[in-house]
Amino acid sequence: MEVKKVGRTVMEAQEIARAISRVAHEIIEHNHGIEGVALVGIRTGGVYLANRLAVKLGEIEGASVPVGALDITLYRDDLDARKEQPTLRRTEIPFDITDRKVILVDDVLFTGRTTRAAMDGLIDFGRPSEIQLAVLVDRGHRQLPIKATYVGKNLPTAIGETVEVYLEEMGRPDGVVILTP
Repeated sequence: MEVKKVGRTVMEAQEIARAISRVAHEIIEHNHGIEGVALVGIRTGGVYLANRLAVKLGEIEGASVPVGALDITLYRDDLDARKEQPTLRRTEIPFDITDRKVILVDDVLFTGRTTRAAMDGLIDFGRPSEIQLAVLVDRGHRQLPIKATYVGKNLPTAIGETVEVYLEEMGRPDGVVILTP
């Protein structure tokens, strides 16, 4: 018997837009501008957020920031535990990351395992001068010592809850929903 989950919306489109704008300003302040900065979104939601962040950074600074997409599937630490074959997606980092400040972008920070896998994957493409982390939602419950540099919203959750981020680019209206069993 499948358990139905009940959803509670905690962020809507306007709040997501504000969070992205605030994170963009924090990135500029922290890095003294955007020179030498690159964004790499973690597939899938992180890629859409990285693109939105790049647009906002461009609007504020009047210059563009390179954006890439990273598939972490083969870097996950739970590949052996999965019953089915994972779906591989394309990694596209069309610029050299060596000596750049690379900001990994993801939708939700939870245990830290996705971020660890992303750092492993990123290092295969070069040696950044610094790796920073930007997330739309930090829900806590870390299993690894990882902390986001930029957070759109801190959202304490129960361990059994699920946080889902919906974006227009995924075919749904922007929103962040907590699902409770």
